[in-house]
This record gives sequence, C-alpha cells and structure tokens, in this order.
Amino acid sequence: MTGAAKTARRREPTLEQREARAGLALISPTVIIVLAVVVAPIIWTFIIAFQDLRLRTLGQTGLFPLEFSLDNFVEIVTAAGFVPALTTTIVYSLVGTTLAIALGLAAALVVRKPFRGRTLVRGAMLLPYVAPVVAVTFVWSIMLDPNLGIINAIGQDVLGWREPIPFLSQRSATWQILGFQFDVPVALVTVIVYQAWRYFPFAFLFLLARLQALPGDLDEAARVDGATPIQRFRFITLPQLMGVIALLAVLRFIWTFNEFDDIYLLTGGGAGTEVVSVRVYQYLIGRGDLSAAAALALILAGLLAVLLIFYFRSPAARSAI
Repeated sequence: MTGAAKTARRREPTLEQREARAGLALISPTVIIVLAVVVAPIIWTFIIAFQDLRLRTLGQTGLFPLEFSLDNFVEIVTAAGFVPALTTTIVYSLVGTTLAIALGLAAALVVRKPFRGRTLVRGAMLLPYVAPVVAVTFVWSIMLDPNLGIINAIGQDVLGWREPIPFLSQRSATWQILGFQFDVPVALVTVIVYQAWRYFPFAFLFLLARLQALPGDLDEAARVDGATPIQRFRFITLPQLMGVIALLAVLRFIWTFNEFDDIYLLTGGGAGTEVVSVRVYQYLIGRGDLSAAAALALILAGLLAVLLIFYFRSPAARSAI
C-alpha cells in the first residue's frame, strides 16, 4: 500500500502542469473560433484558387473538386484589365496613404497646444472616421453631383466654371495651369481625396499621442538657441515621429490596398477607379467565378506579404517596435 501510495503521489500533476492545463482550457474556445472563422476559410481559398469552381456548377462539382491547375492565375494575370487595376490600386494606396498621414500630422500639430475649444475640435476631427460609410459616401455623392452638388454650385457661381464637373463619373479632364496642359484623372483624384479625408483621424490619434509623449527639453533648448519653428519640427520633432509614421504607413497602405466599400459606393469601380478588390467582387458576383476570385485574392495577399517582409526588415520597423 505504501508503494502504491507513493506511485499515486508521483503521478499527481504539479502546480505548473495544472496551470498549463487550465490555460489551455481557457484559450481553447478562442482557438476553435479562430480555426473555424479564419484558418478554415483561408485554407479553402487556397484550395479553390487552383480549381475550376463556379457558382452555376457548384451543385455538380461540389465544394472540393480534386482537379488542380494554374489556369486561374494565368487567366487573371493575362486579362486585359489586370495591369490597369493593379496600377490604379498602387497609385490609390500610395497617394491616399501619404495624404491621410500628412493631414493627420497637420491636425495633430494644430491641436497639440492648449487653446479654447480644443476638446471640441479634437472630437470634430474624429467624425469622418466614426461616421457610417454608407452615410458618408451618400453625402459626398450628393455634394459632388454635377446638378445638385454644392461643389459645382460654388465652382460655377464663385470660381467661374463654365460647366459642372461630374467628379465621380468623369475619367479624365484636361486642365491648363500656367500655360501647361495636364490630363487629370478626375474620378481617381476624387476618391483619393475622399479616402484621405475619411481616414486621416486614424493617423491623427496615433501622432497626437506620440506628440504629447515627446520630451520638451530638446525643443526648449532649440528655441533658446534661436531655431525657427520649421527647424525645430524638421530636426527635433519629425525624427521622433518617424517610427509611428512608418507603422501608420504600413497599416494604412494595407487597408487602402484592400479598400472596397468606399470606391464601390462612390463610383462602382468605373471612370478609371477600378481597384483589385473591386475586380475580385466582379469575378465573384458578376461572373460567379469562385476560383478566379480566390486566385486574385491570393495575388493581392501575396503582394501585401512582400510589403510586410520589406517593412519588418527595415530600420523603421525596429524603431517603431
């Protein structure tokens, strides 16, 4: 009996083992949900991207046909509108991200110092980001309407426009500035401006928090030495913000690169604003081609993965961390 009691005593789990089992039991619901909601759809996307799966033939082929090929990727890459859509996506993401961060930085610098009504101004700056996307795009559509919009009314009555400008339906227009003529992509510029306006509060929050955490000793010393405000910003403030700016640039670029709802609600992807995400939607809904939509989504994810690899290997990522 004594030997059996000693053996049973040895088999009793230790405190560390009990804590590990309790931890596994606590995280198991989250793991199951992540596997079901995130991992399983990703695996299925990989599977159907290499198959010929369409909505109209889904009943005959089933969800998991076993014929694999690269035809979907070849068809997507060689399609007539792929390169223009990818170019539009890159331009839209780069310019939109840059403008959003620049506006956020300017707004953060404006409200950095205390003044009367600063809390109200800070709250107002968050409205574009927290407002429902359907409501905001509807307001912009009415505001930019060539017949009813206030922008065209001001342009014709005050600025002397000869005719209203269909900002959301005109692909391009030739503008003459200082004797030089430029072809301006009207609809693309409009959605870029909208994107920067809507999402600058995200950058504003991050940059304002970092600005308020900066030590004031260096700035005060530079002021005593006679440095101008521009010099203090360029050589003291901006270098301390570069880590946050780099992180914001990556996050905003990824989200803008995947942007769908704003562009689709404003222009439907027409007038030269078709981005890759809208093209994925058209493959899926317009053509019912599940495999082509999945393959294009994988190409989109692969391009973003390359960006993340370069980012995490850069000094900006280490400074942000």
